[in-house]
Amino acid sequence: MNRHAQSKRRKGNKTNMSTEETNTAASVGEHGAHVAPEKTSPRKGATRKKGAPKGQKTAKGAKAKAAALKKAANAGKKAAKSTAPAKRASAPRAESKGAKILEMIGRAKGATLAEIMKATEWQAHSVRGFISTAGKKQGIKIESAKSEAGERTYKIAK
Repeated sequence: MNRHAQSKRRKGNKTNMSTEETNTAASVGEHGAHVAPEKTSPRKGATRKKGAPKGQKTAKGAKAKAAALKKAANAGKKAAKSTAPAKRASAPRAESKGAKILEMIGRAKGATLAEIMKATEWQAHSVRGFISTAGKKQGIKIESAKSEAGERTYKIAK
């Protein structure tokens, strides 16, 4: 057979293939197709550059001890969260605006929002925010009442 007859035969064979065969042939024939690489393990750390110094070696069993200490610390934190807070926030500094507010609402009559705003030079939303968080952090029960004139008054509940 001459070379022209062979090339005709190849062409003829290709046209006689089923569509499924041509699809697989085409996909196999594609070299260098851009496909995302498989994901590697998320635990694999960064690799060290050539010639970079190694990290300091740990003593035998140090990793096990560190893991045990970490578990114990986490268990202690979880236990503290589930029960009452172990440590209360300290009172604000005596000369601070927060201390001024707590002193004003500690009076028998309490203090209006306008009085607190004037004393601290804060806006209404800032005063309300402080009173809300101070009550939680200090463990203080703060009562809020609206007078007939429409003024909001805050005072510490007994």
